[in-house]
Amino acid sequence: MLLAAAVSLAGAPSRADEAQVNQVLDKAIKALGGEEKLSKAEAFTWKSKGKITIEGNQNEISTQATAQGLDHFQSTFEGEFNGNKVKGQSVLNGDKGWRKFGDQTTEMDPDALKNEKRRVYLSLIPATILPLKSKSFKVESAPDESLKGKPAAVLKVTGPDGKDFTLYFDKESGLPVRLVAKVTGWRGEEYVQDSTFSDYKDFGGFKMASKTSVKRDGEDFLEGEVTEFKVLDKVPADTFAEPK
Repeated sequence: MLLAAAVSLAGAPSRADEAQVNQVLDKAIKALGGEEKLSKAEAFTWKSKGKITIEGNQNEISTQATAQGLDHFQSTFEGEFNGNKVKGQSVLNGDKGWRKFGDQTTEMDPDALKNEKRRVYLSLIPATILPLKSKSFKVESAPDESLKGKPAAVLKVTGPDGKDFTLYFDKESGLPVRLVAKVTGWRGEEYVQDSTFSDYKDFGGFKMASKTSVKRDGEDFLEGEVTEFKVLDKVPADTFAEPK
């Protein structure tokens, strides 16, 4: 009887936490457009513009990206750095990946591929939330916090790679407003990346943060604004192929 009681008491907080997590996730999913609509958006593309800060210098940048699930992603960027125009591309195709700068293409090694997969899911999850209800992610609730004077629900998440991140949701609207995670840069350096999402807009029935502000180790890194977003019925076959 004592053992049964102990098991019951031990299981109760877990069930309560699961209910609390689902409440936060369900509210966010509804706020972003609803589960039915989001689940049908298997692939989508968007364009953005903004400024990126590298070694204290702020540079104009424009990007275009296409995603299909969490393991197929392609993005291109153009910018001007120290007076030089630069164009680059990153491609994730399941267990393969490539980067292209100018005319040079390199295949990602295992570490770079692992970092790219994390970068991709950290970018996409705030826009859909649905992956957090799969078995690939472990999600637990944390005490509410205050962000800019407004209450926020907090979830601690462990990704399929075993790495953690923290996601914050506006208590009133349910929308994702902040994500904090450790990330690895292209040179292998590790940062605490703090992303905030704001100015949500409707894009054909999908609600999406049109502005994102990113800090790394407390320093300004990226200010971006989504200018176009649309769901794709079909993705061109060569979208996730090795860049030519």
